[in-house]
Amino acid sequence: MDALRITGGAKLAGTVSVSGSKNAALPMMAAAILADGPVRIDGVPRLLDVETLAQLLTRLGMSVRRDAAGSVHLENIDATLVRADRRLVARMRASFCVLGPLLARRRKAIVPLPGGCAIGDRPVDLHLRGLAALGADVRIERGCVIAKARRLSGAMIDLSGPRGPTVTGTANVMSAAALARGKTVITGAAIEPEVVDLGEMLNALGARIAGLGTPTIEISGVNQLGGGSYRIIPDRIEAATLLCAGAITGGSVAVSGARADHLTAVLEALEAMGCTIDITADQISLRSTGNLKPISLTALPYPGIPTDVQSQLTAVATRATGQSRIADRVFPKRFHHVRELARLGAAVRHVSGRAIVRGPENLTGAVVTATDLRASAALVLAGLAASGETIVRRVRHLDRGYERLEDKLATLGGRVERISKVRQAAVQS
Repeated sequence: MDALRITGGAKLAGTVSVSGSKNAALPMMAAAILADGPVRIDGVPRLLDVETLAQLLTRLGMSVRRDAAGSVHLENIDATLVRADRRLVARMRASFCVLGPLLARRRKAIVPLPGGCAIGDRPVDLHLRGLAALGADVRIERGCVIAKARRLSGAMIDLSGPRGPTVTGTANVMSAAALARGKTVITGAAIEPEVVDLGEMLNALGARIAGLGTPTIEISGVNQLGGGSYRIIPDRIEAATLLCAGAITGGSVAVSGARADHLTAVLEALEAMGCTIDITADQISLRSTGNLKPISLTALPYPGIPTDVQSQLTAVATRATGQSRIADRVFPKRFHHVRELARLGAAVRHVSGRAIVRGPENLTGAVVTATDLRASAALVLAGLAASGETIVRRVRHLDRGYERLEDKLATLGGRVERISKVRQAAVQS
């Protein structure tokens, strides 16, 4: 695997563009199974997860092609294929979003239980309960979900769970209900921008979905969806990560193309830490003096602090004067980054489901290992603030969700380079 070598100490400055949303692109690509015509999705980022899903869809009889402009073209070629590849599904949880579209369009789906980052339990029972309510025969057999239905029928479905609404569950059930007979009402639906974007994309193909962005979504089923094109929203998690890079280095960073209305809680947290935020129609700018204040926050479902930004904010808190307390109500076990931040000299510990951070500590470069996608981003941020050289290993995790993050950081003056496994061995010797 590649690694990133970071020489810390530079204050990041400049403007960088945000890529399209990974978490919107993946369920949209899966939903293209529903369409009778070709579908074009514009602004899809070049990511390992996108490549994995493209391979999965190809093996499910879809034509998947990326053009030079960054658009992905999808079309059904063989609608008889219903079994998702186990090896590919095991790589990421978002692959489970093929379940609803396969069931609705091809009347049967065989999808292995999903894999992905090791960030705690993420059950799929709400997905299965929702599809069963639409009339599907659903069972689990030898590690696979097997779902069948001659024709789905609208129903009242509650998707609220103990940790809040399920994002991928809402995507699965909403996609399936788009082709169901009659009206479906989903209560306890996720309201994340990526769910709204999926619904808008389905509407662009001919679906009839109302209530997007609220906990109650109403879907009037149609007989078929046609082809069409749609541009995805910018990636709010990448935008937040780039802003955190400016905050932790005491820099001045502008992220163009980002949507501030998708990042309200994150921007409020950064302002509370002493950063100055300026917002224009298509850009978010952050200025940090480096003299940060401690913060207490909890990652929550949207519109709260995203769990996908929790680890990055934990890294920023290592530079704040005083004690910060950071909890995660979405994935309470998502604190693998704490141990690796400590290797860099951070005074951070995981106690009773929260990170307790005392700062500011003088971080120093070390060899650290990424354990999941967002933890890897936190280690990169800490490396930017540390003195000396930091090696972040297993950046394959990073490549799942960030489009060449090292290049964007270099544009801002970060001293970051990708090194091969052979060069890692030489560096560590």
